[in-house]
Formats: sequence, structure tokens, C-alpha cells
Amino acid sequence: MIDRDYLSRVKIRRQIFDEHTATVLGSTPRVKPAVDELYTWMMNTYLPQRFPTIFTLSKTSSTTSSPPQNTLHNTATHETLPTTPYADPSASLRTLGSHIDSDMLILLPTETEPTSQDTNTTYTLAGFQVCMPNGFNTASKLNLTLSHIHDPVPSYKEKLEKSMDRFFARIAVGQYAKRSNWTITTSPHLYAASGNHAHDGEEVIQEEIDPEHTWMRCELQILWRLPETKALVFMVKTYMYTLRQVKEEGLGEELARAIEGMEAGSVPDIYHYKRGVAWGESAKSYLRS
Repeated sequence: MIDRDYLSRVKIRRQIFDEHTATVLGSTPRVKPAVDELYTWMMNTYLPQRFPTIFTLSKTSSTTSSPPQNTLHNTATHETLPTTPYADPSASLRTLGSHIDSDMLILLPTETEPTSQDTNTTYTLAGFQVCMPNGFNTASKLNLTLSHIHDPVPSYKEKLEKSMDRFFARIAVGQYAKRSNWTITTSPHLYAASGNHAHDGEEVIQEEIDPEHTWMRCELQILWRLPETKALVFMVKTYMYTLRQVKEEGLGEELARAIEGMEAGSVPDIYHYKRGVAWGESAKSYLRS
């Protein structure tokens, strides 16, 4: 999605790439075919067709030594991009993440298991550009299966692992799955590789929050499959709203009930994991005031 914050957000993304390269960008050798397919489709088909006033295709002049090739011009940033992928898949991912305001994770069938698309297939993170992590270091997840990626999440193995593996395996070409999640954070930073989660045994102290400096952090997540390599692409766009904005939109009571629902849900430990003990009571009090 492209919105009014596009230019400021891609500027932030590029700064994060420069300052935290090792944390926000990574790839394995076997992900290159999938990244090449994703890059080629994005640059030659999706971006110029979906956003034709921002991304325009043109051909370079041919020479005796090389035929003409497409280039993609970003009219918002005034840059011209190659439409053929780079030799290094990480370079392709970085270019995509510098012009698209979404994080991207590429998942491939786990190498030790059958590669056919069936309900027994598990998936492994094989490449990523994630400028806006929410409480985790994505580089530490590279080459891990979904199950191991979610090790810190309370009750994931007991309640979600098998159903999530089946769900990911059943995503067909031409289909996509969309979901949103949310949490509350007192950090204003879109890049948050740590600090937004509390792990087992970690003490969390109740705080008095400032509604101008406390945010509802939301992720719009899209999961879909590439048609040729059959790799899964997991895209995440992050939004942040102050609690004052939420309340002024008339959603204070709804968010307060959601906070209570997190604490009283089927996995109450999620409340501690998302540091609800720190901000929960103060946030509810403000949202209902």
C-alpha cells in the first residue's frame, strides 16, 4: 500500500538499512530463485500496473553490445531502478524495501522434508528485509522453521504449531491471506529489534503511561505464494497511532475491551509477553476517561 506518508517512510527505511544492515537484511543461497522471481514481478508488472503515476516503465537505448532493457522510474523519489534482479539476493531485497513501505520475509519448504505442497510441509525463513521488527532480531531467525521462530510466543507449540504449518502449506498460487495484529508500546521507534516483549521470568513493572507518548502499534500482514518457485512471501506494513488518536476517533472503549480480552484469553501469558502488565491498567484508565 502507498499512502501520504510514503516518502517519509521510505526515508526512514533507508536510514534503518544503513544503520542496522546486519539485523534487517539477510538471505541464504537457496532463496535467490524466489527473490529473483519476486523482484522481476514487482518491478516489471505489479508496481507499474498498480501505481502507474508513481512507477513508470521505460526502455534503455540499445547498443551493439546489449539489447534494450526495461528500467523503472520512481516519480516520487526521482530514481531509476533496474528491473532485472541483482546477483546478490540481499541487494534485490534491499532495493525492494527501499521503494516499498512493507517488510518482506521469504519462506521456503524446510530442506529436510518433502518439497511438495502438502499439509506435512513445514517452512523455513530463507530471506528477509525487515526494517520495522517488533521486539525481535530477524537475523537470528534466518534458516529457522516457523516453530523455532515462534519459540518465545507462549503456547505456540501446544496450540498453534500444527495448524499454522497446515495453513502455510495450503496457501495456493493466486490466493492470499490477510490479518492484522496490534500491541501497545511506549517506544516511538519503528525499528524495535528488542524491548517490546517480556520473556519467561522477566519482571515487568506497572507504569503510568503518557497518552501522547504511548502508541497502538499495528501490523497489516499479507501471505501469498509465488507462481514459479512456489515460495511464500510474508509482507508486513506497520502503522503506529498514539492512544490520544485512538481515543479521539471514538475507539477508546473498544481498545480497552481488547486489552482486557488479551489478559482473559485462552493464553493469558500473552498479556505478560506483550508487556501488558506495564501499560495495561494505565492505558485502560485513560481510554475510558
